[in-house]
Amino acid sequence: MSYFDTASSAPLHPVARQALLASLDEGWADPARLYREGRRAGLLLDAAREAAAEAVGCRPDELVFTSSGTRAVHTGVAGALHGRRRVGRHLVVSAVEHSSVLHSAAALEAAGGSFAEVAVDRAGAVDPSAYGRALRADTALACLQSANHEVGTVQPVAETAEVCAAAGVPLLVDAAQSLGWGPVPGGWSLLTASAHKWGGPAGVGLLAVRKGVRFAPQGAADERESGRAAGFENIPAIVAAAASLRAVRAEAAAESVRLRALVDRIRTTVARVVPDVEVVGDPVRRLPHLVTFSCLYVDGETLLHELDRAEFSVSSGSSCTSSTLTPSHVLKAMGVLTEGNIRVSLPAGTTDAEVDRFLEVLPGLVAGVREKLGAPVAAAPSPAPRASLVVDALGRRCPIPVIELAKVIGEVPVGGTVTVLADDEAARLDIPAWCEMRGQEYAGEEPADRGSAFVVRRLL
Repeated sequence: MSYFDTASSAPLHPVARQALLASLDEGWADPARLYREGRRAGLLLDAAREAAAEAVGCRPDELVFTSSGTRAVHTGVAGALHGRRRVGRHLVVSAVEHSSVLHSAAALEAAGGSFAEVAVDRAGAVDPSAYGRALRADTALACLQSANHEVGTVQPVAETAEVCAAAGVPLLVDAAQSLGWGPVPGGWSLLTASAHKWGGPAGVGLLAVRKGVRFAPQGAADERESGRAAGFENIPAIVAAAASLRAVRAEAAAESVRLRALVDRIRTTVARVVPDVEVVGDPVRRLPHLVTFSCLYVDGETLLHELDRAEFSVSSGSSCTSSTLTPSHVLKAMGVLTEGNIRVSLPAGTTDAEVDRFLEVLPGLVAGVREKLGAPVAAAPSPAPRASLVVDALGRRCPIPVIELAKVIGEVPVGGTVTVLADDEAARLDIPAWCEMRGQEYAGEEPADRGSAFVVRRLL
């Protein structure tokens, strides 16, 4: 089985396993106690904090360990907002942040505050100047991920931090996806990360808060971790997390070059051997191990099952794999195709042979899924074209509305229109994306008795 989903969770690094087992015998006592066992545990905790702080690029007394990366985000956002409550209750985030950041923003709004989302371009990157325009006199905090978790695009953190600093607004950086590959550019005020993303054990997060940043921990007071993370520290897991972070950093330079070459092969080959596919994310400014592509006329859940049967573990941001049928907020913000979406994130040690086999089986699997759904091989023009057509796709889910559109676009003359009636949220995103991929004009959305009417004008 080839595990290609490290963006979700990386396999436990051998160094993490060794450190975890060793510290189970040495780090079980209360590090706050002064007797021998407590002092020994305290020394392990201090050493882990120093190692993690070195990797992050902060002082050891600026870093605390939390129970997860999500908890680090929630604690960081809430503490920074409360610490600067006299400034205001406004938060600025990008439209492609991890759900933990967006949930924090929603909690702020529910409590009477407000937030603004900064849009991204089609590659998933923000414009630092857009952050500047979103900042207000009452903005207490801004948040920006270091690299996107779904498409791998690396964000302009340093430039955005400069804009925020000029406005006197602290910047929280979610570095969960990138910290294992190298330090985050300077200028940030708060930083969060999650150990299981780089091969550490699950249940360990990092929260760094620079000296001078106003920060007021929320919730009941606790004397541990500077009062910022309540509860008894899981010292064996923390030691393993710090040890594995140091280990993967030592391997990162060489492994980055090797995995980037494999990902480049996937990016170019998929676009060549799979018809009607869109490779998304920045092709250059990206994480070295991650690539995402979307296939027209494909049910994402079915394709994931087919790849699993072929012994490949991958993930998807497609609405076709979601129980709520809600498209990925990242792909939606980028304005790219959401159906048939596949994310491949390679672990360290991935071989050329594994990637070659993936590229060998993928075209046939995609073709098989399309055949089951009755997707068109090519749009055939009608001998007697009609000026307009209406396609009723109400009650039918991704990717059926786009498949039905593709089947009939050749039946109207150039300049004619096809109106697709659909009540699937994904259609609002995927029909315009299909038009851009196929050189047709998306004429807009109109109200309908049920759902919406999406109008497409034939140009080719």
